[in-house]
Amino acid sequence: MKWHSIEGIVPNCEPFIKKVKVDGKSICLVGYEGEVFALGSVCPHAREDLSRGWCADGKLVCPVHRFSYDLHTGRGSPGQNDYVDSYPVKIKGEVVYVGVESFFDKLKQAFK
Repeated sequence: MKWHSIEGIVPNCEPFIKKVKVDGKSICLVGYEGEVFALGSVCPHAREDLSRGWCADGKLVCPVHRFSYDLHTGRGSPGQNDYVDSYPVKIKGEVVYVGVESFFDKLKQAFK
């Protein structure tokens, strides 16, 4: 896994939702209740930009059809049968890092 530092994010500040590019992927960073989460930025249902949504009850809510995704796992709410990718986040000092697995990392995991 490769860790990428993210510019312009201040951890443990006011709640926020911001779309960033990390290793060629669009990722939605969410600051919620003192934590930072990283999820895929495209709603699998409506293809909408999730960074235009909001958070409620620990979920990121799509601005179009109100589908919601768990901030910890990326799983859709019951009955949706969908998910968005979730990425690990670590904070060192005042710097936020997002971990992205390469294709080869995923392939290695599949054959363990």
